[in-house]
Amino acid sequence: MRFSFITSSGPGGQNVNKVSTAVQLYFDVTHSVYIPENIKKRLRILAGKKMTRDGVIIIKAQRFRSQDRNRIDALNRFTDLIHNASRPPQIRRPSAPSKSSIERRLTDKRNRSLRKEMRSASLDHE
Repeated sequence: MRFSFITSSGPGGQNVNKVSTAVQLYFDVTHSVYIPENIKKRLRILAGKKMTRDGVIIIKAQRFRSQDRNRIDALNRFTDLIHNASRPPQIRRPSAPSKSSIERRLTDKRNRSLRKEMRSASLDHE
């Protein structure tokens, strides 16, 4: 993990063009031995545009006026990203319709069928 400091486009008052308060956090995911492969795959999906083609995550933090707070913000966002990637995806279990909803649907179908049958019967007599 490495940090670089750049001038921020955000708040900063008179220092905005002089002091490098924005922080860029770089982390090479592909060459990291501490992260398992399954988490690396989920990180690719979750990181989106934050990850380069080479597998380096770049997080830019410039919300605050001080370098320290921006560094902490970048670290927090990085740990949140890793934490979200470490959770296995939730398996979707399809739900079955309830007995009452099935019965209601069938009753409605019968009523609709009868209504249409009555219409055709009334047209035959004319």
